[in-house]
Amino acid sequence: MHVLQDDPSGLSRYIRDEITFPGLLERGKRGNAAKRVQEWLCLHGLGVVVDSDYGGVTEDTVMRFQFNNGLPTSGMVDEETWNALVQPMVDTLFNPIMSSMTLGEGMIAFAEQHLNAHPREVGGANRGPWVRLYMDGHDGPAMLWCAGFCRFVMRQASQALMHPLPLAGSTSCDTLAAQGQAAGIFLAERDATPDAITPGSIFLRRSDPLDWTHVGLVVGANATLYETIEGNTNDDGVREGYEVCARRRGYSNYDFIIL
Repeated sequence: MHVLQDDPSGLSRYIRDEITFPGLLERGKRGNAAKRVQEWLCLHGLGVVVDSDYGGVTEDTVMRFQFNNGLPTSGMVDEETWNALVQPMVDTLFNPIMSSMTLGEGMIAFAEQHLNAHPREVGGANRGPWVRLYMDGHDGPAMLWCAGFCRFVMRQASQALMHPLPLAGSTSCDTLAAQGQAAGIFLAERDATPDAITPGSIFLRRSDPLDWTHVGLVVGANATLYETIEGNTNDDGVREGYEVCARRRGYSNYDFIIL
């Protein structure tokens, strides 16, 4: 499950691992929980080295985070401090959509929640809690996560609307394109018109007839361009960026999956 309801125990295990309080963390702690504290401190604009070692610098930075957020400045991460650290991710898991929305509109509603939380990499290329959220708990240099972002919000909208998934989704751009073709919802560039590209459709950046290198969600389209929300890019629109952002793109060298 990818939508937070009353009980977070219903969420997929790898999501719970990111947001559930792991117990009191203090100076001297090592491991994944200490790493997550360091990652979230960085994501809140308080840069520390992400080395999984809760040392003096991490303790001092936790105190600064606590002061900035009106919390007791103990330097220890209790449940209240942990919840404040991970709140941006929690905010993306709530259901923002109405039952009258289409699946595509629901995907955009969820994607906008993610955009507002400003997901981005931390601790290295394709690393950090946001990458793990979109990649089933995995991160690292090979985890190119643009398709994972699309799959995640599609799962969220499908679950919130109780709508069948139109395709399984994938973390591979090429596999996503093949799924769209198999489902009969693939729209090649030569046939693409603004009226056909509905909100929530997926764009695919084509490098050759059998290779797609970047994907994202279409928010709206007109005769000249379409607006997007996409992951693993940046303001320059590169295919290997570091954040979720909104962009505008032209039609040349792009195909679409229509949802």
